[in-house]
Amino acid sequence: MAEPTPLAKAELRQLDANFENEIENDTWATVQFNPETLKVSFANQVQTPSGGGDQRGTPARQFVGAGTTKLAVQLWFDVSGQAEGESGAVDDVRQLTKKVAFFITPKKDGDKLVPPAVRFVWGSFQFDGIMESMEESLEFFSPEGKPLRASVSFGLTQQKITAFVFRPTDAPPPSAPRGPSGKAPGTAPMTSATQGSTLQGMAASQGKGSDWRAIASANGIENPRRLAPGQLIDLQAGASVGVKR
Repeated sequence: MAEPTPLAKAELRQLDANFENEIENDTWATVQFNPETLKVSFANQVQTPSGGGDQRGTPARQFVGAGTTKLAVQLWFDVSGQAEGESGAVDDVRQLTKKVAFFITPKKDGDKLVPPAVRFVWGSFQFDGIMESMEESLEFFSPEGKPLRASVSFGLTQQKITAFVFRPTDAPPPSAPRGPSGKAPGTAPMTSATQGSTLQGMAASQGKGSDWRAIASANGIENPRRLAPGQLIDLQAGASVGVKR
């Protein structure tokens, strides 16, 4: 059976103060589950001129600033499915989210404290800015009181409006398995798992209940009964992957 095409994970990478070079790889954060959506907003700085003259009609407005661009992202993290003693396993989800929190934590730069410059990278999408806000919601606590799941929402901002950056991406090999849409697994529209959902139930809701094993294999899902909230799944991916029942 051909190996499924892996879905690249989004990353947060630290930049130098000039927003040019990626630095300190050990501070980079790789997300556990890719976001479902990215929201980019733009705003120009304009004002209505004051002064005399004919005040009738609609006052003219003029551009007075470079504008701003903002990115809003929500990420999910989950350590509840990790087996005790598993290599690399953690028992507190904050051990994963702290790498995201690094980018909102000011560090000394001369006489000032400023948060590090950050680059958000996912596939062909790239956004450089400063993390101006972050909200972490913790849930599903262990008997010891340790949080096992978390959602992290953050906003990045840059004090300018620039042309979009389209990063090069690697095309899947011709031998990669493909679904009925003709696309490789992980490139078709994804379905987000809700809390408590199972792969069998999600497949059945799309009329693919008998194909859940192939879908699990194509998406690299080891436990189809334990899905993380927000986990993205390609329900079309397993149609052409042969699995013995």
